[in-house]
Amino acid sequence: MAADDGVEKSAILLISLGTDQAAEVLKLLGPKEVQKLGQAMAALKSVPRDRMDTVITDFLAEAQNSAAMHVDTDAYVRSVLTKALGDDKASNLISRILQPGDTNGIEGLKWMDAPTVADLIKNEHPQIIATILVHLAPDHTSDILKQFTERLRNDVILRIATLEGIQPEALRELNEVMLRLLSGSANIKKSAMGGVRKVADILNFMGSANETAVVDSIREYDPDLAQKIIDEMFVFENLLDLDDRGIQLLLREIQSESLILAMKGASEPLREKIFKNMSQRASEMLREDLESRGPVRLSEVEAEQKEILKIVRRLADEGQLVLGGAGGEEML
Repeated sequence: MAADDGVEKSAILLISLGTDQAAEVLKLLGPKEVQKLGQAMAALKSVPRDRMDTVITDFLAEAQNSAAMHVDTDAYVRSVLTKALGDDKASNLISRILQPGDTNGIEGLKWMDAPTVADLIKNEHPQIIATILVHLAPDHTSDILKQFTERLRNDVILRIATLEGIQPEALRELNEVMLRLLSGSANIKKSAMGGVRKVADILNFMGSANETAVVDSIREYDPDLAQKIIDEMFVFENLLDLDDRGIQLLLREIQSESLILAMKGASEPLREKIFKNMSQRASEMLREDLESRGPVRLSEVEAEQKEILKIVRRLADEGQLVLGGAGGEEML
């Protein structure tokens, strides 16, 4: 109840800000938050004066001039979401917010949290699940796979790894699944590709235990395929493969606290490479911080390493540095 109240208060605040300012706020939120706020804004047909006073004290003087704030919420939601997300993303979300139950196929899953998606598709055939998941972002897919049993997770990963493309008839089957699951219409504009690269990207967002279990399972089926996946993965220790310029560029993007935690799980050669690409004073301070920092949970170390790897991927996508494969079987 408290959470719902908070969402409603946020919706009132956004409506009062105006489309430009509200759009700037929404740009900083994730799909789940945007969907919740969009639905709350669409549900607000009027805001009583006392409610406005409670939520936004800065608007007290203006709110006293009217008994309530009346807005064309449908038009407002369309305008603010389009400004924040662009036409394509906004149109998919708007159709679900303003026309409940009318969901645009696979796009609807992109805006749902992982447990919800997993619950929707877990009983489908593993090949169908794999076909659905290759359309989603790697980190989202990774979170969804973590909700499955180990057996199903490994089966789906293997199918993604061996999926080279999606035929038109397969897309039609996917559309039927989406229609049944989401009671909407699936407008697929293009097919998505699976393969080794896709699996490597997904595994890069998983914890070491899950990574190892998945790769071991694939190795039993096809050792060469498992090795190809490992070779495509870029793990924290692969920072050794970056040149000095790449390390220096990366260090400028990382907060010191994040670097300290991540380096708790780094090898000595990687530590030394990072130290040598810092000023003497900065490297001395980092050494002292590492020595003085007590025991840290492995999950915290891995989480920070994953965040740094996201930065590495972004810099690589921007063409600022070049990545190589893992070149070995060791995983973090």
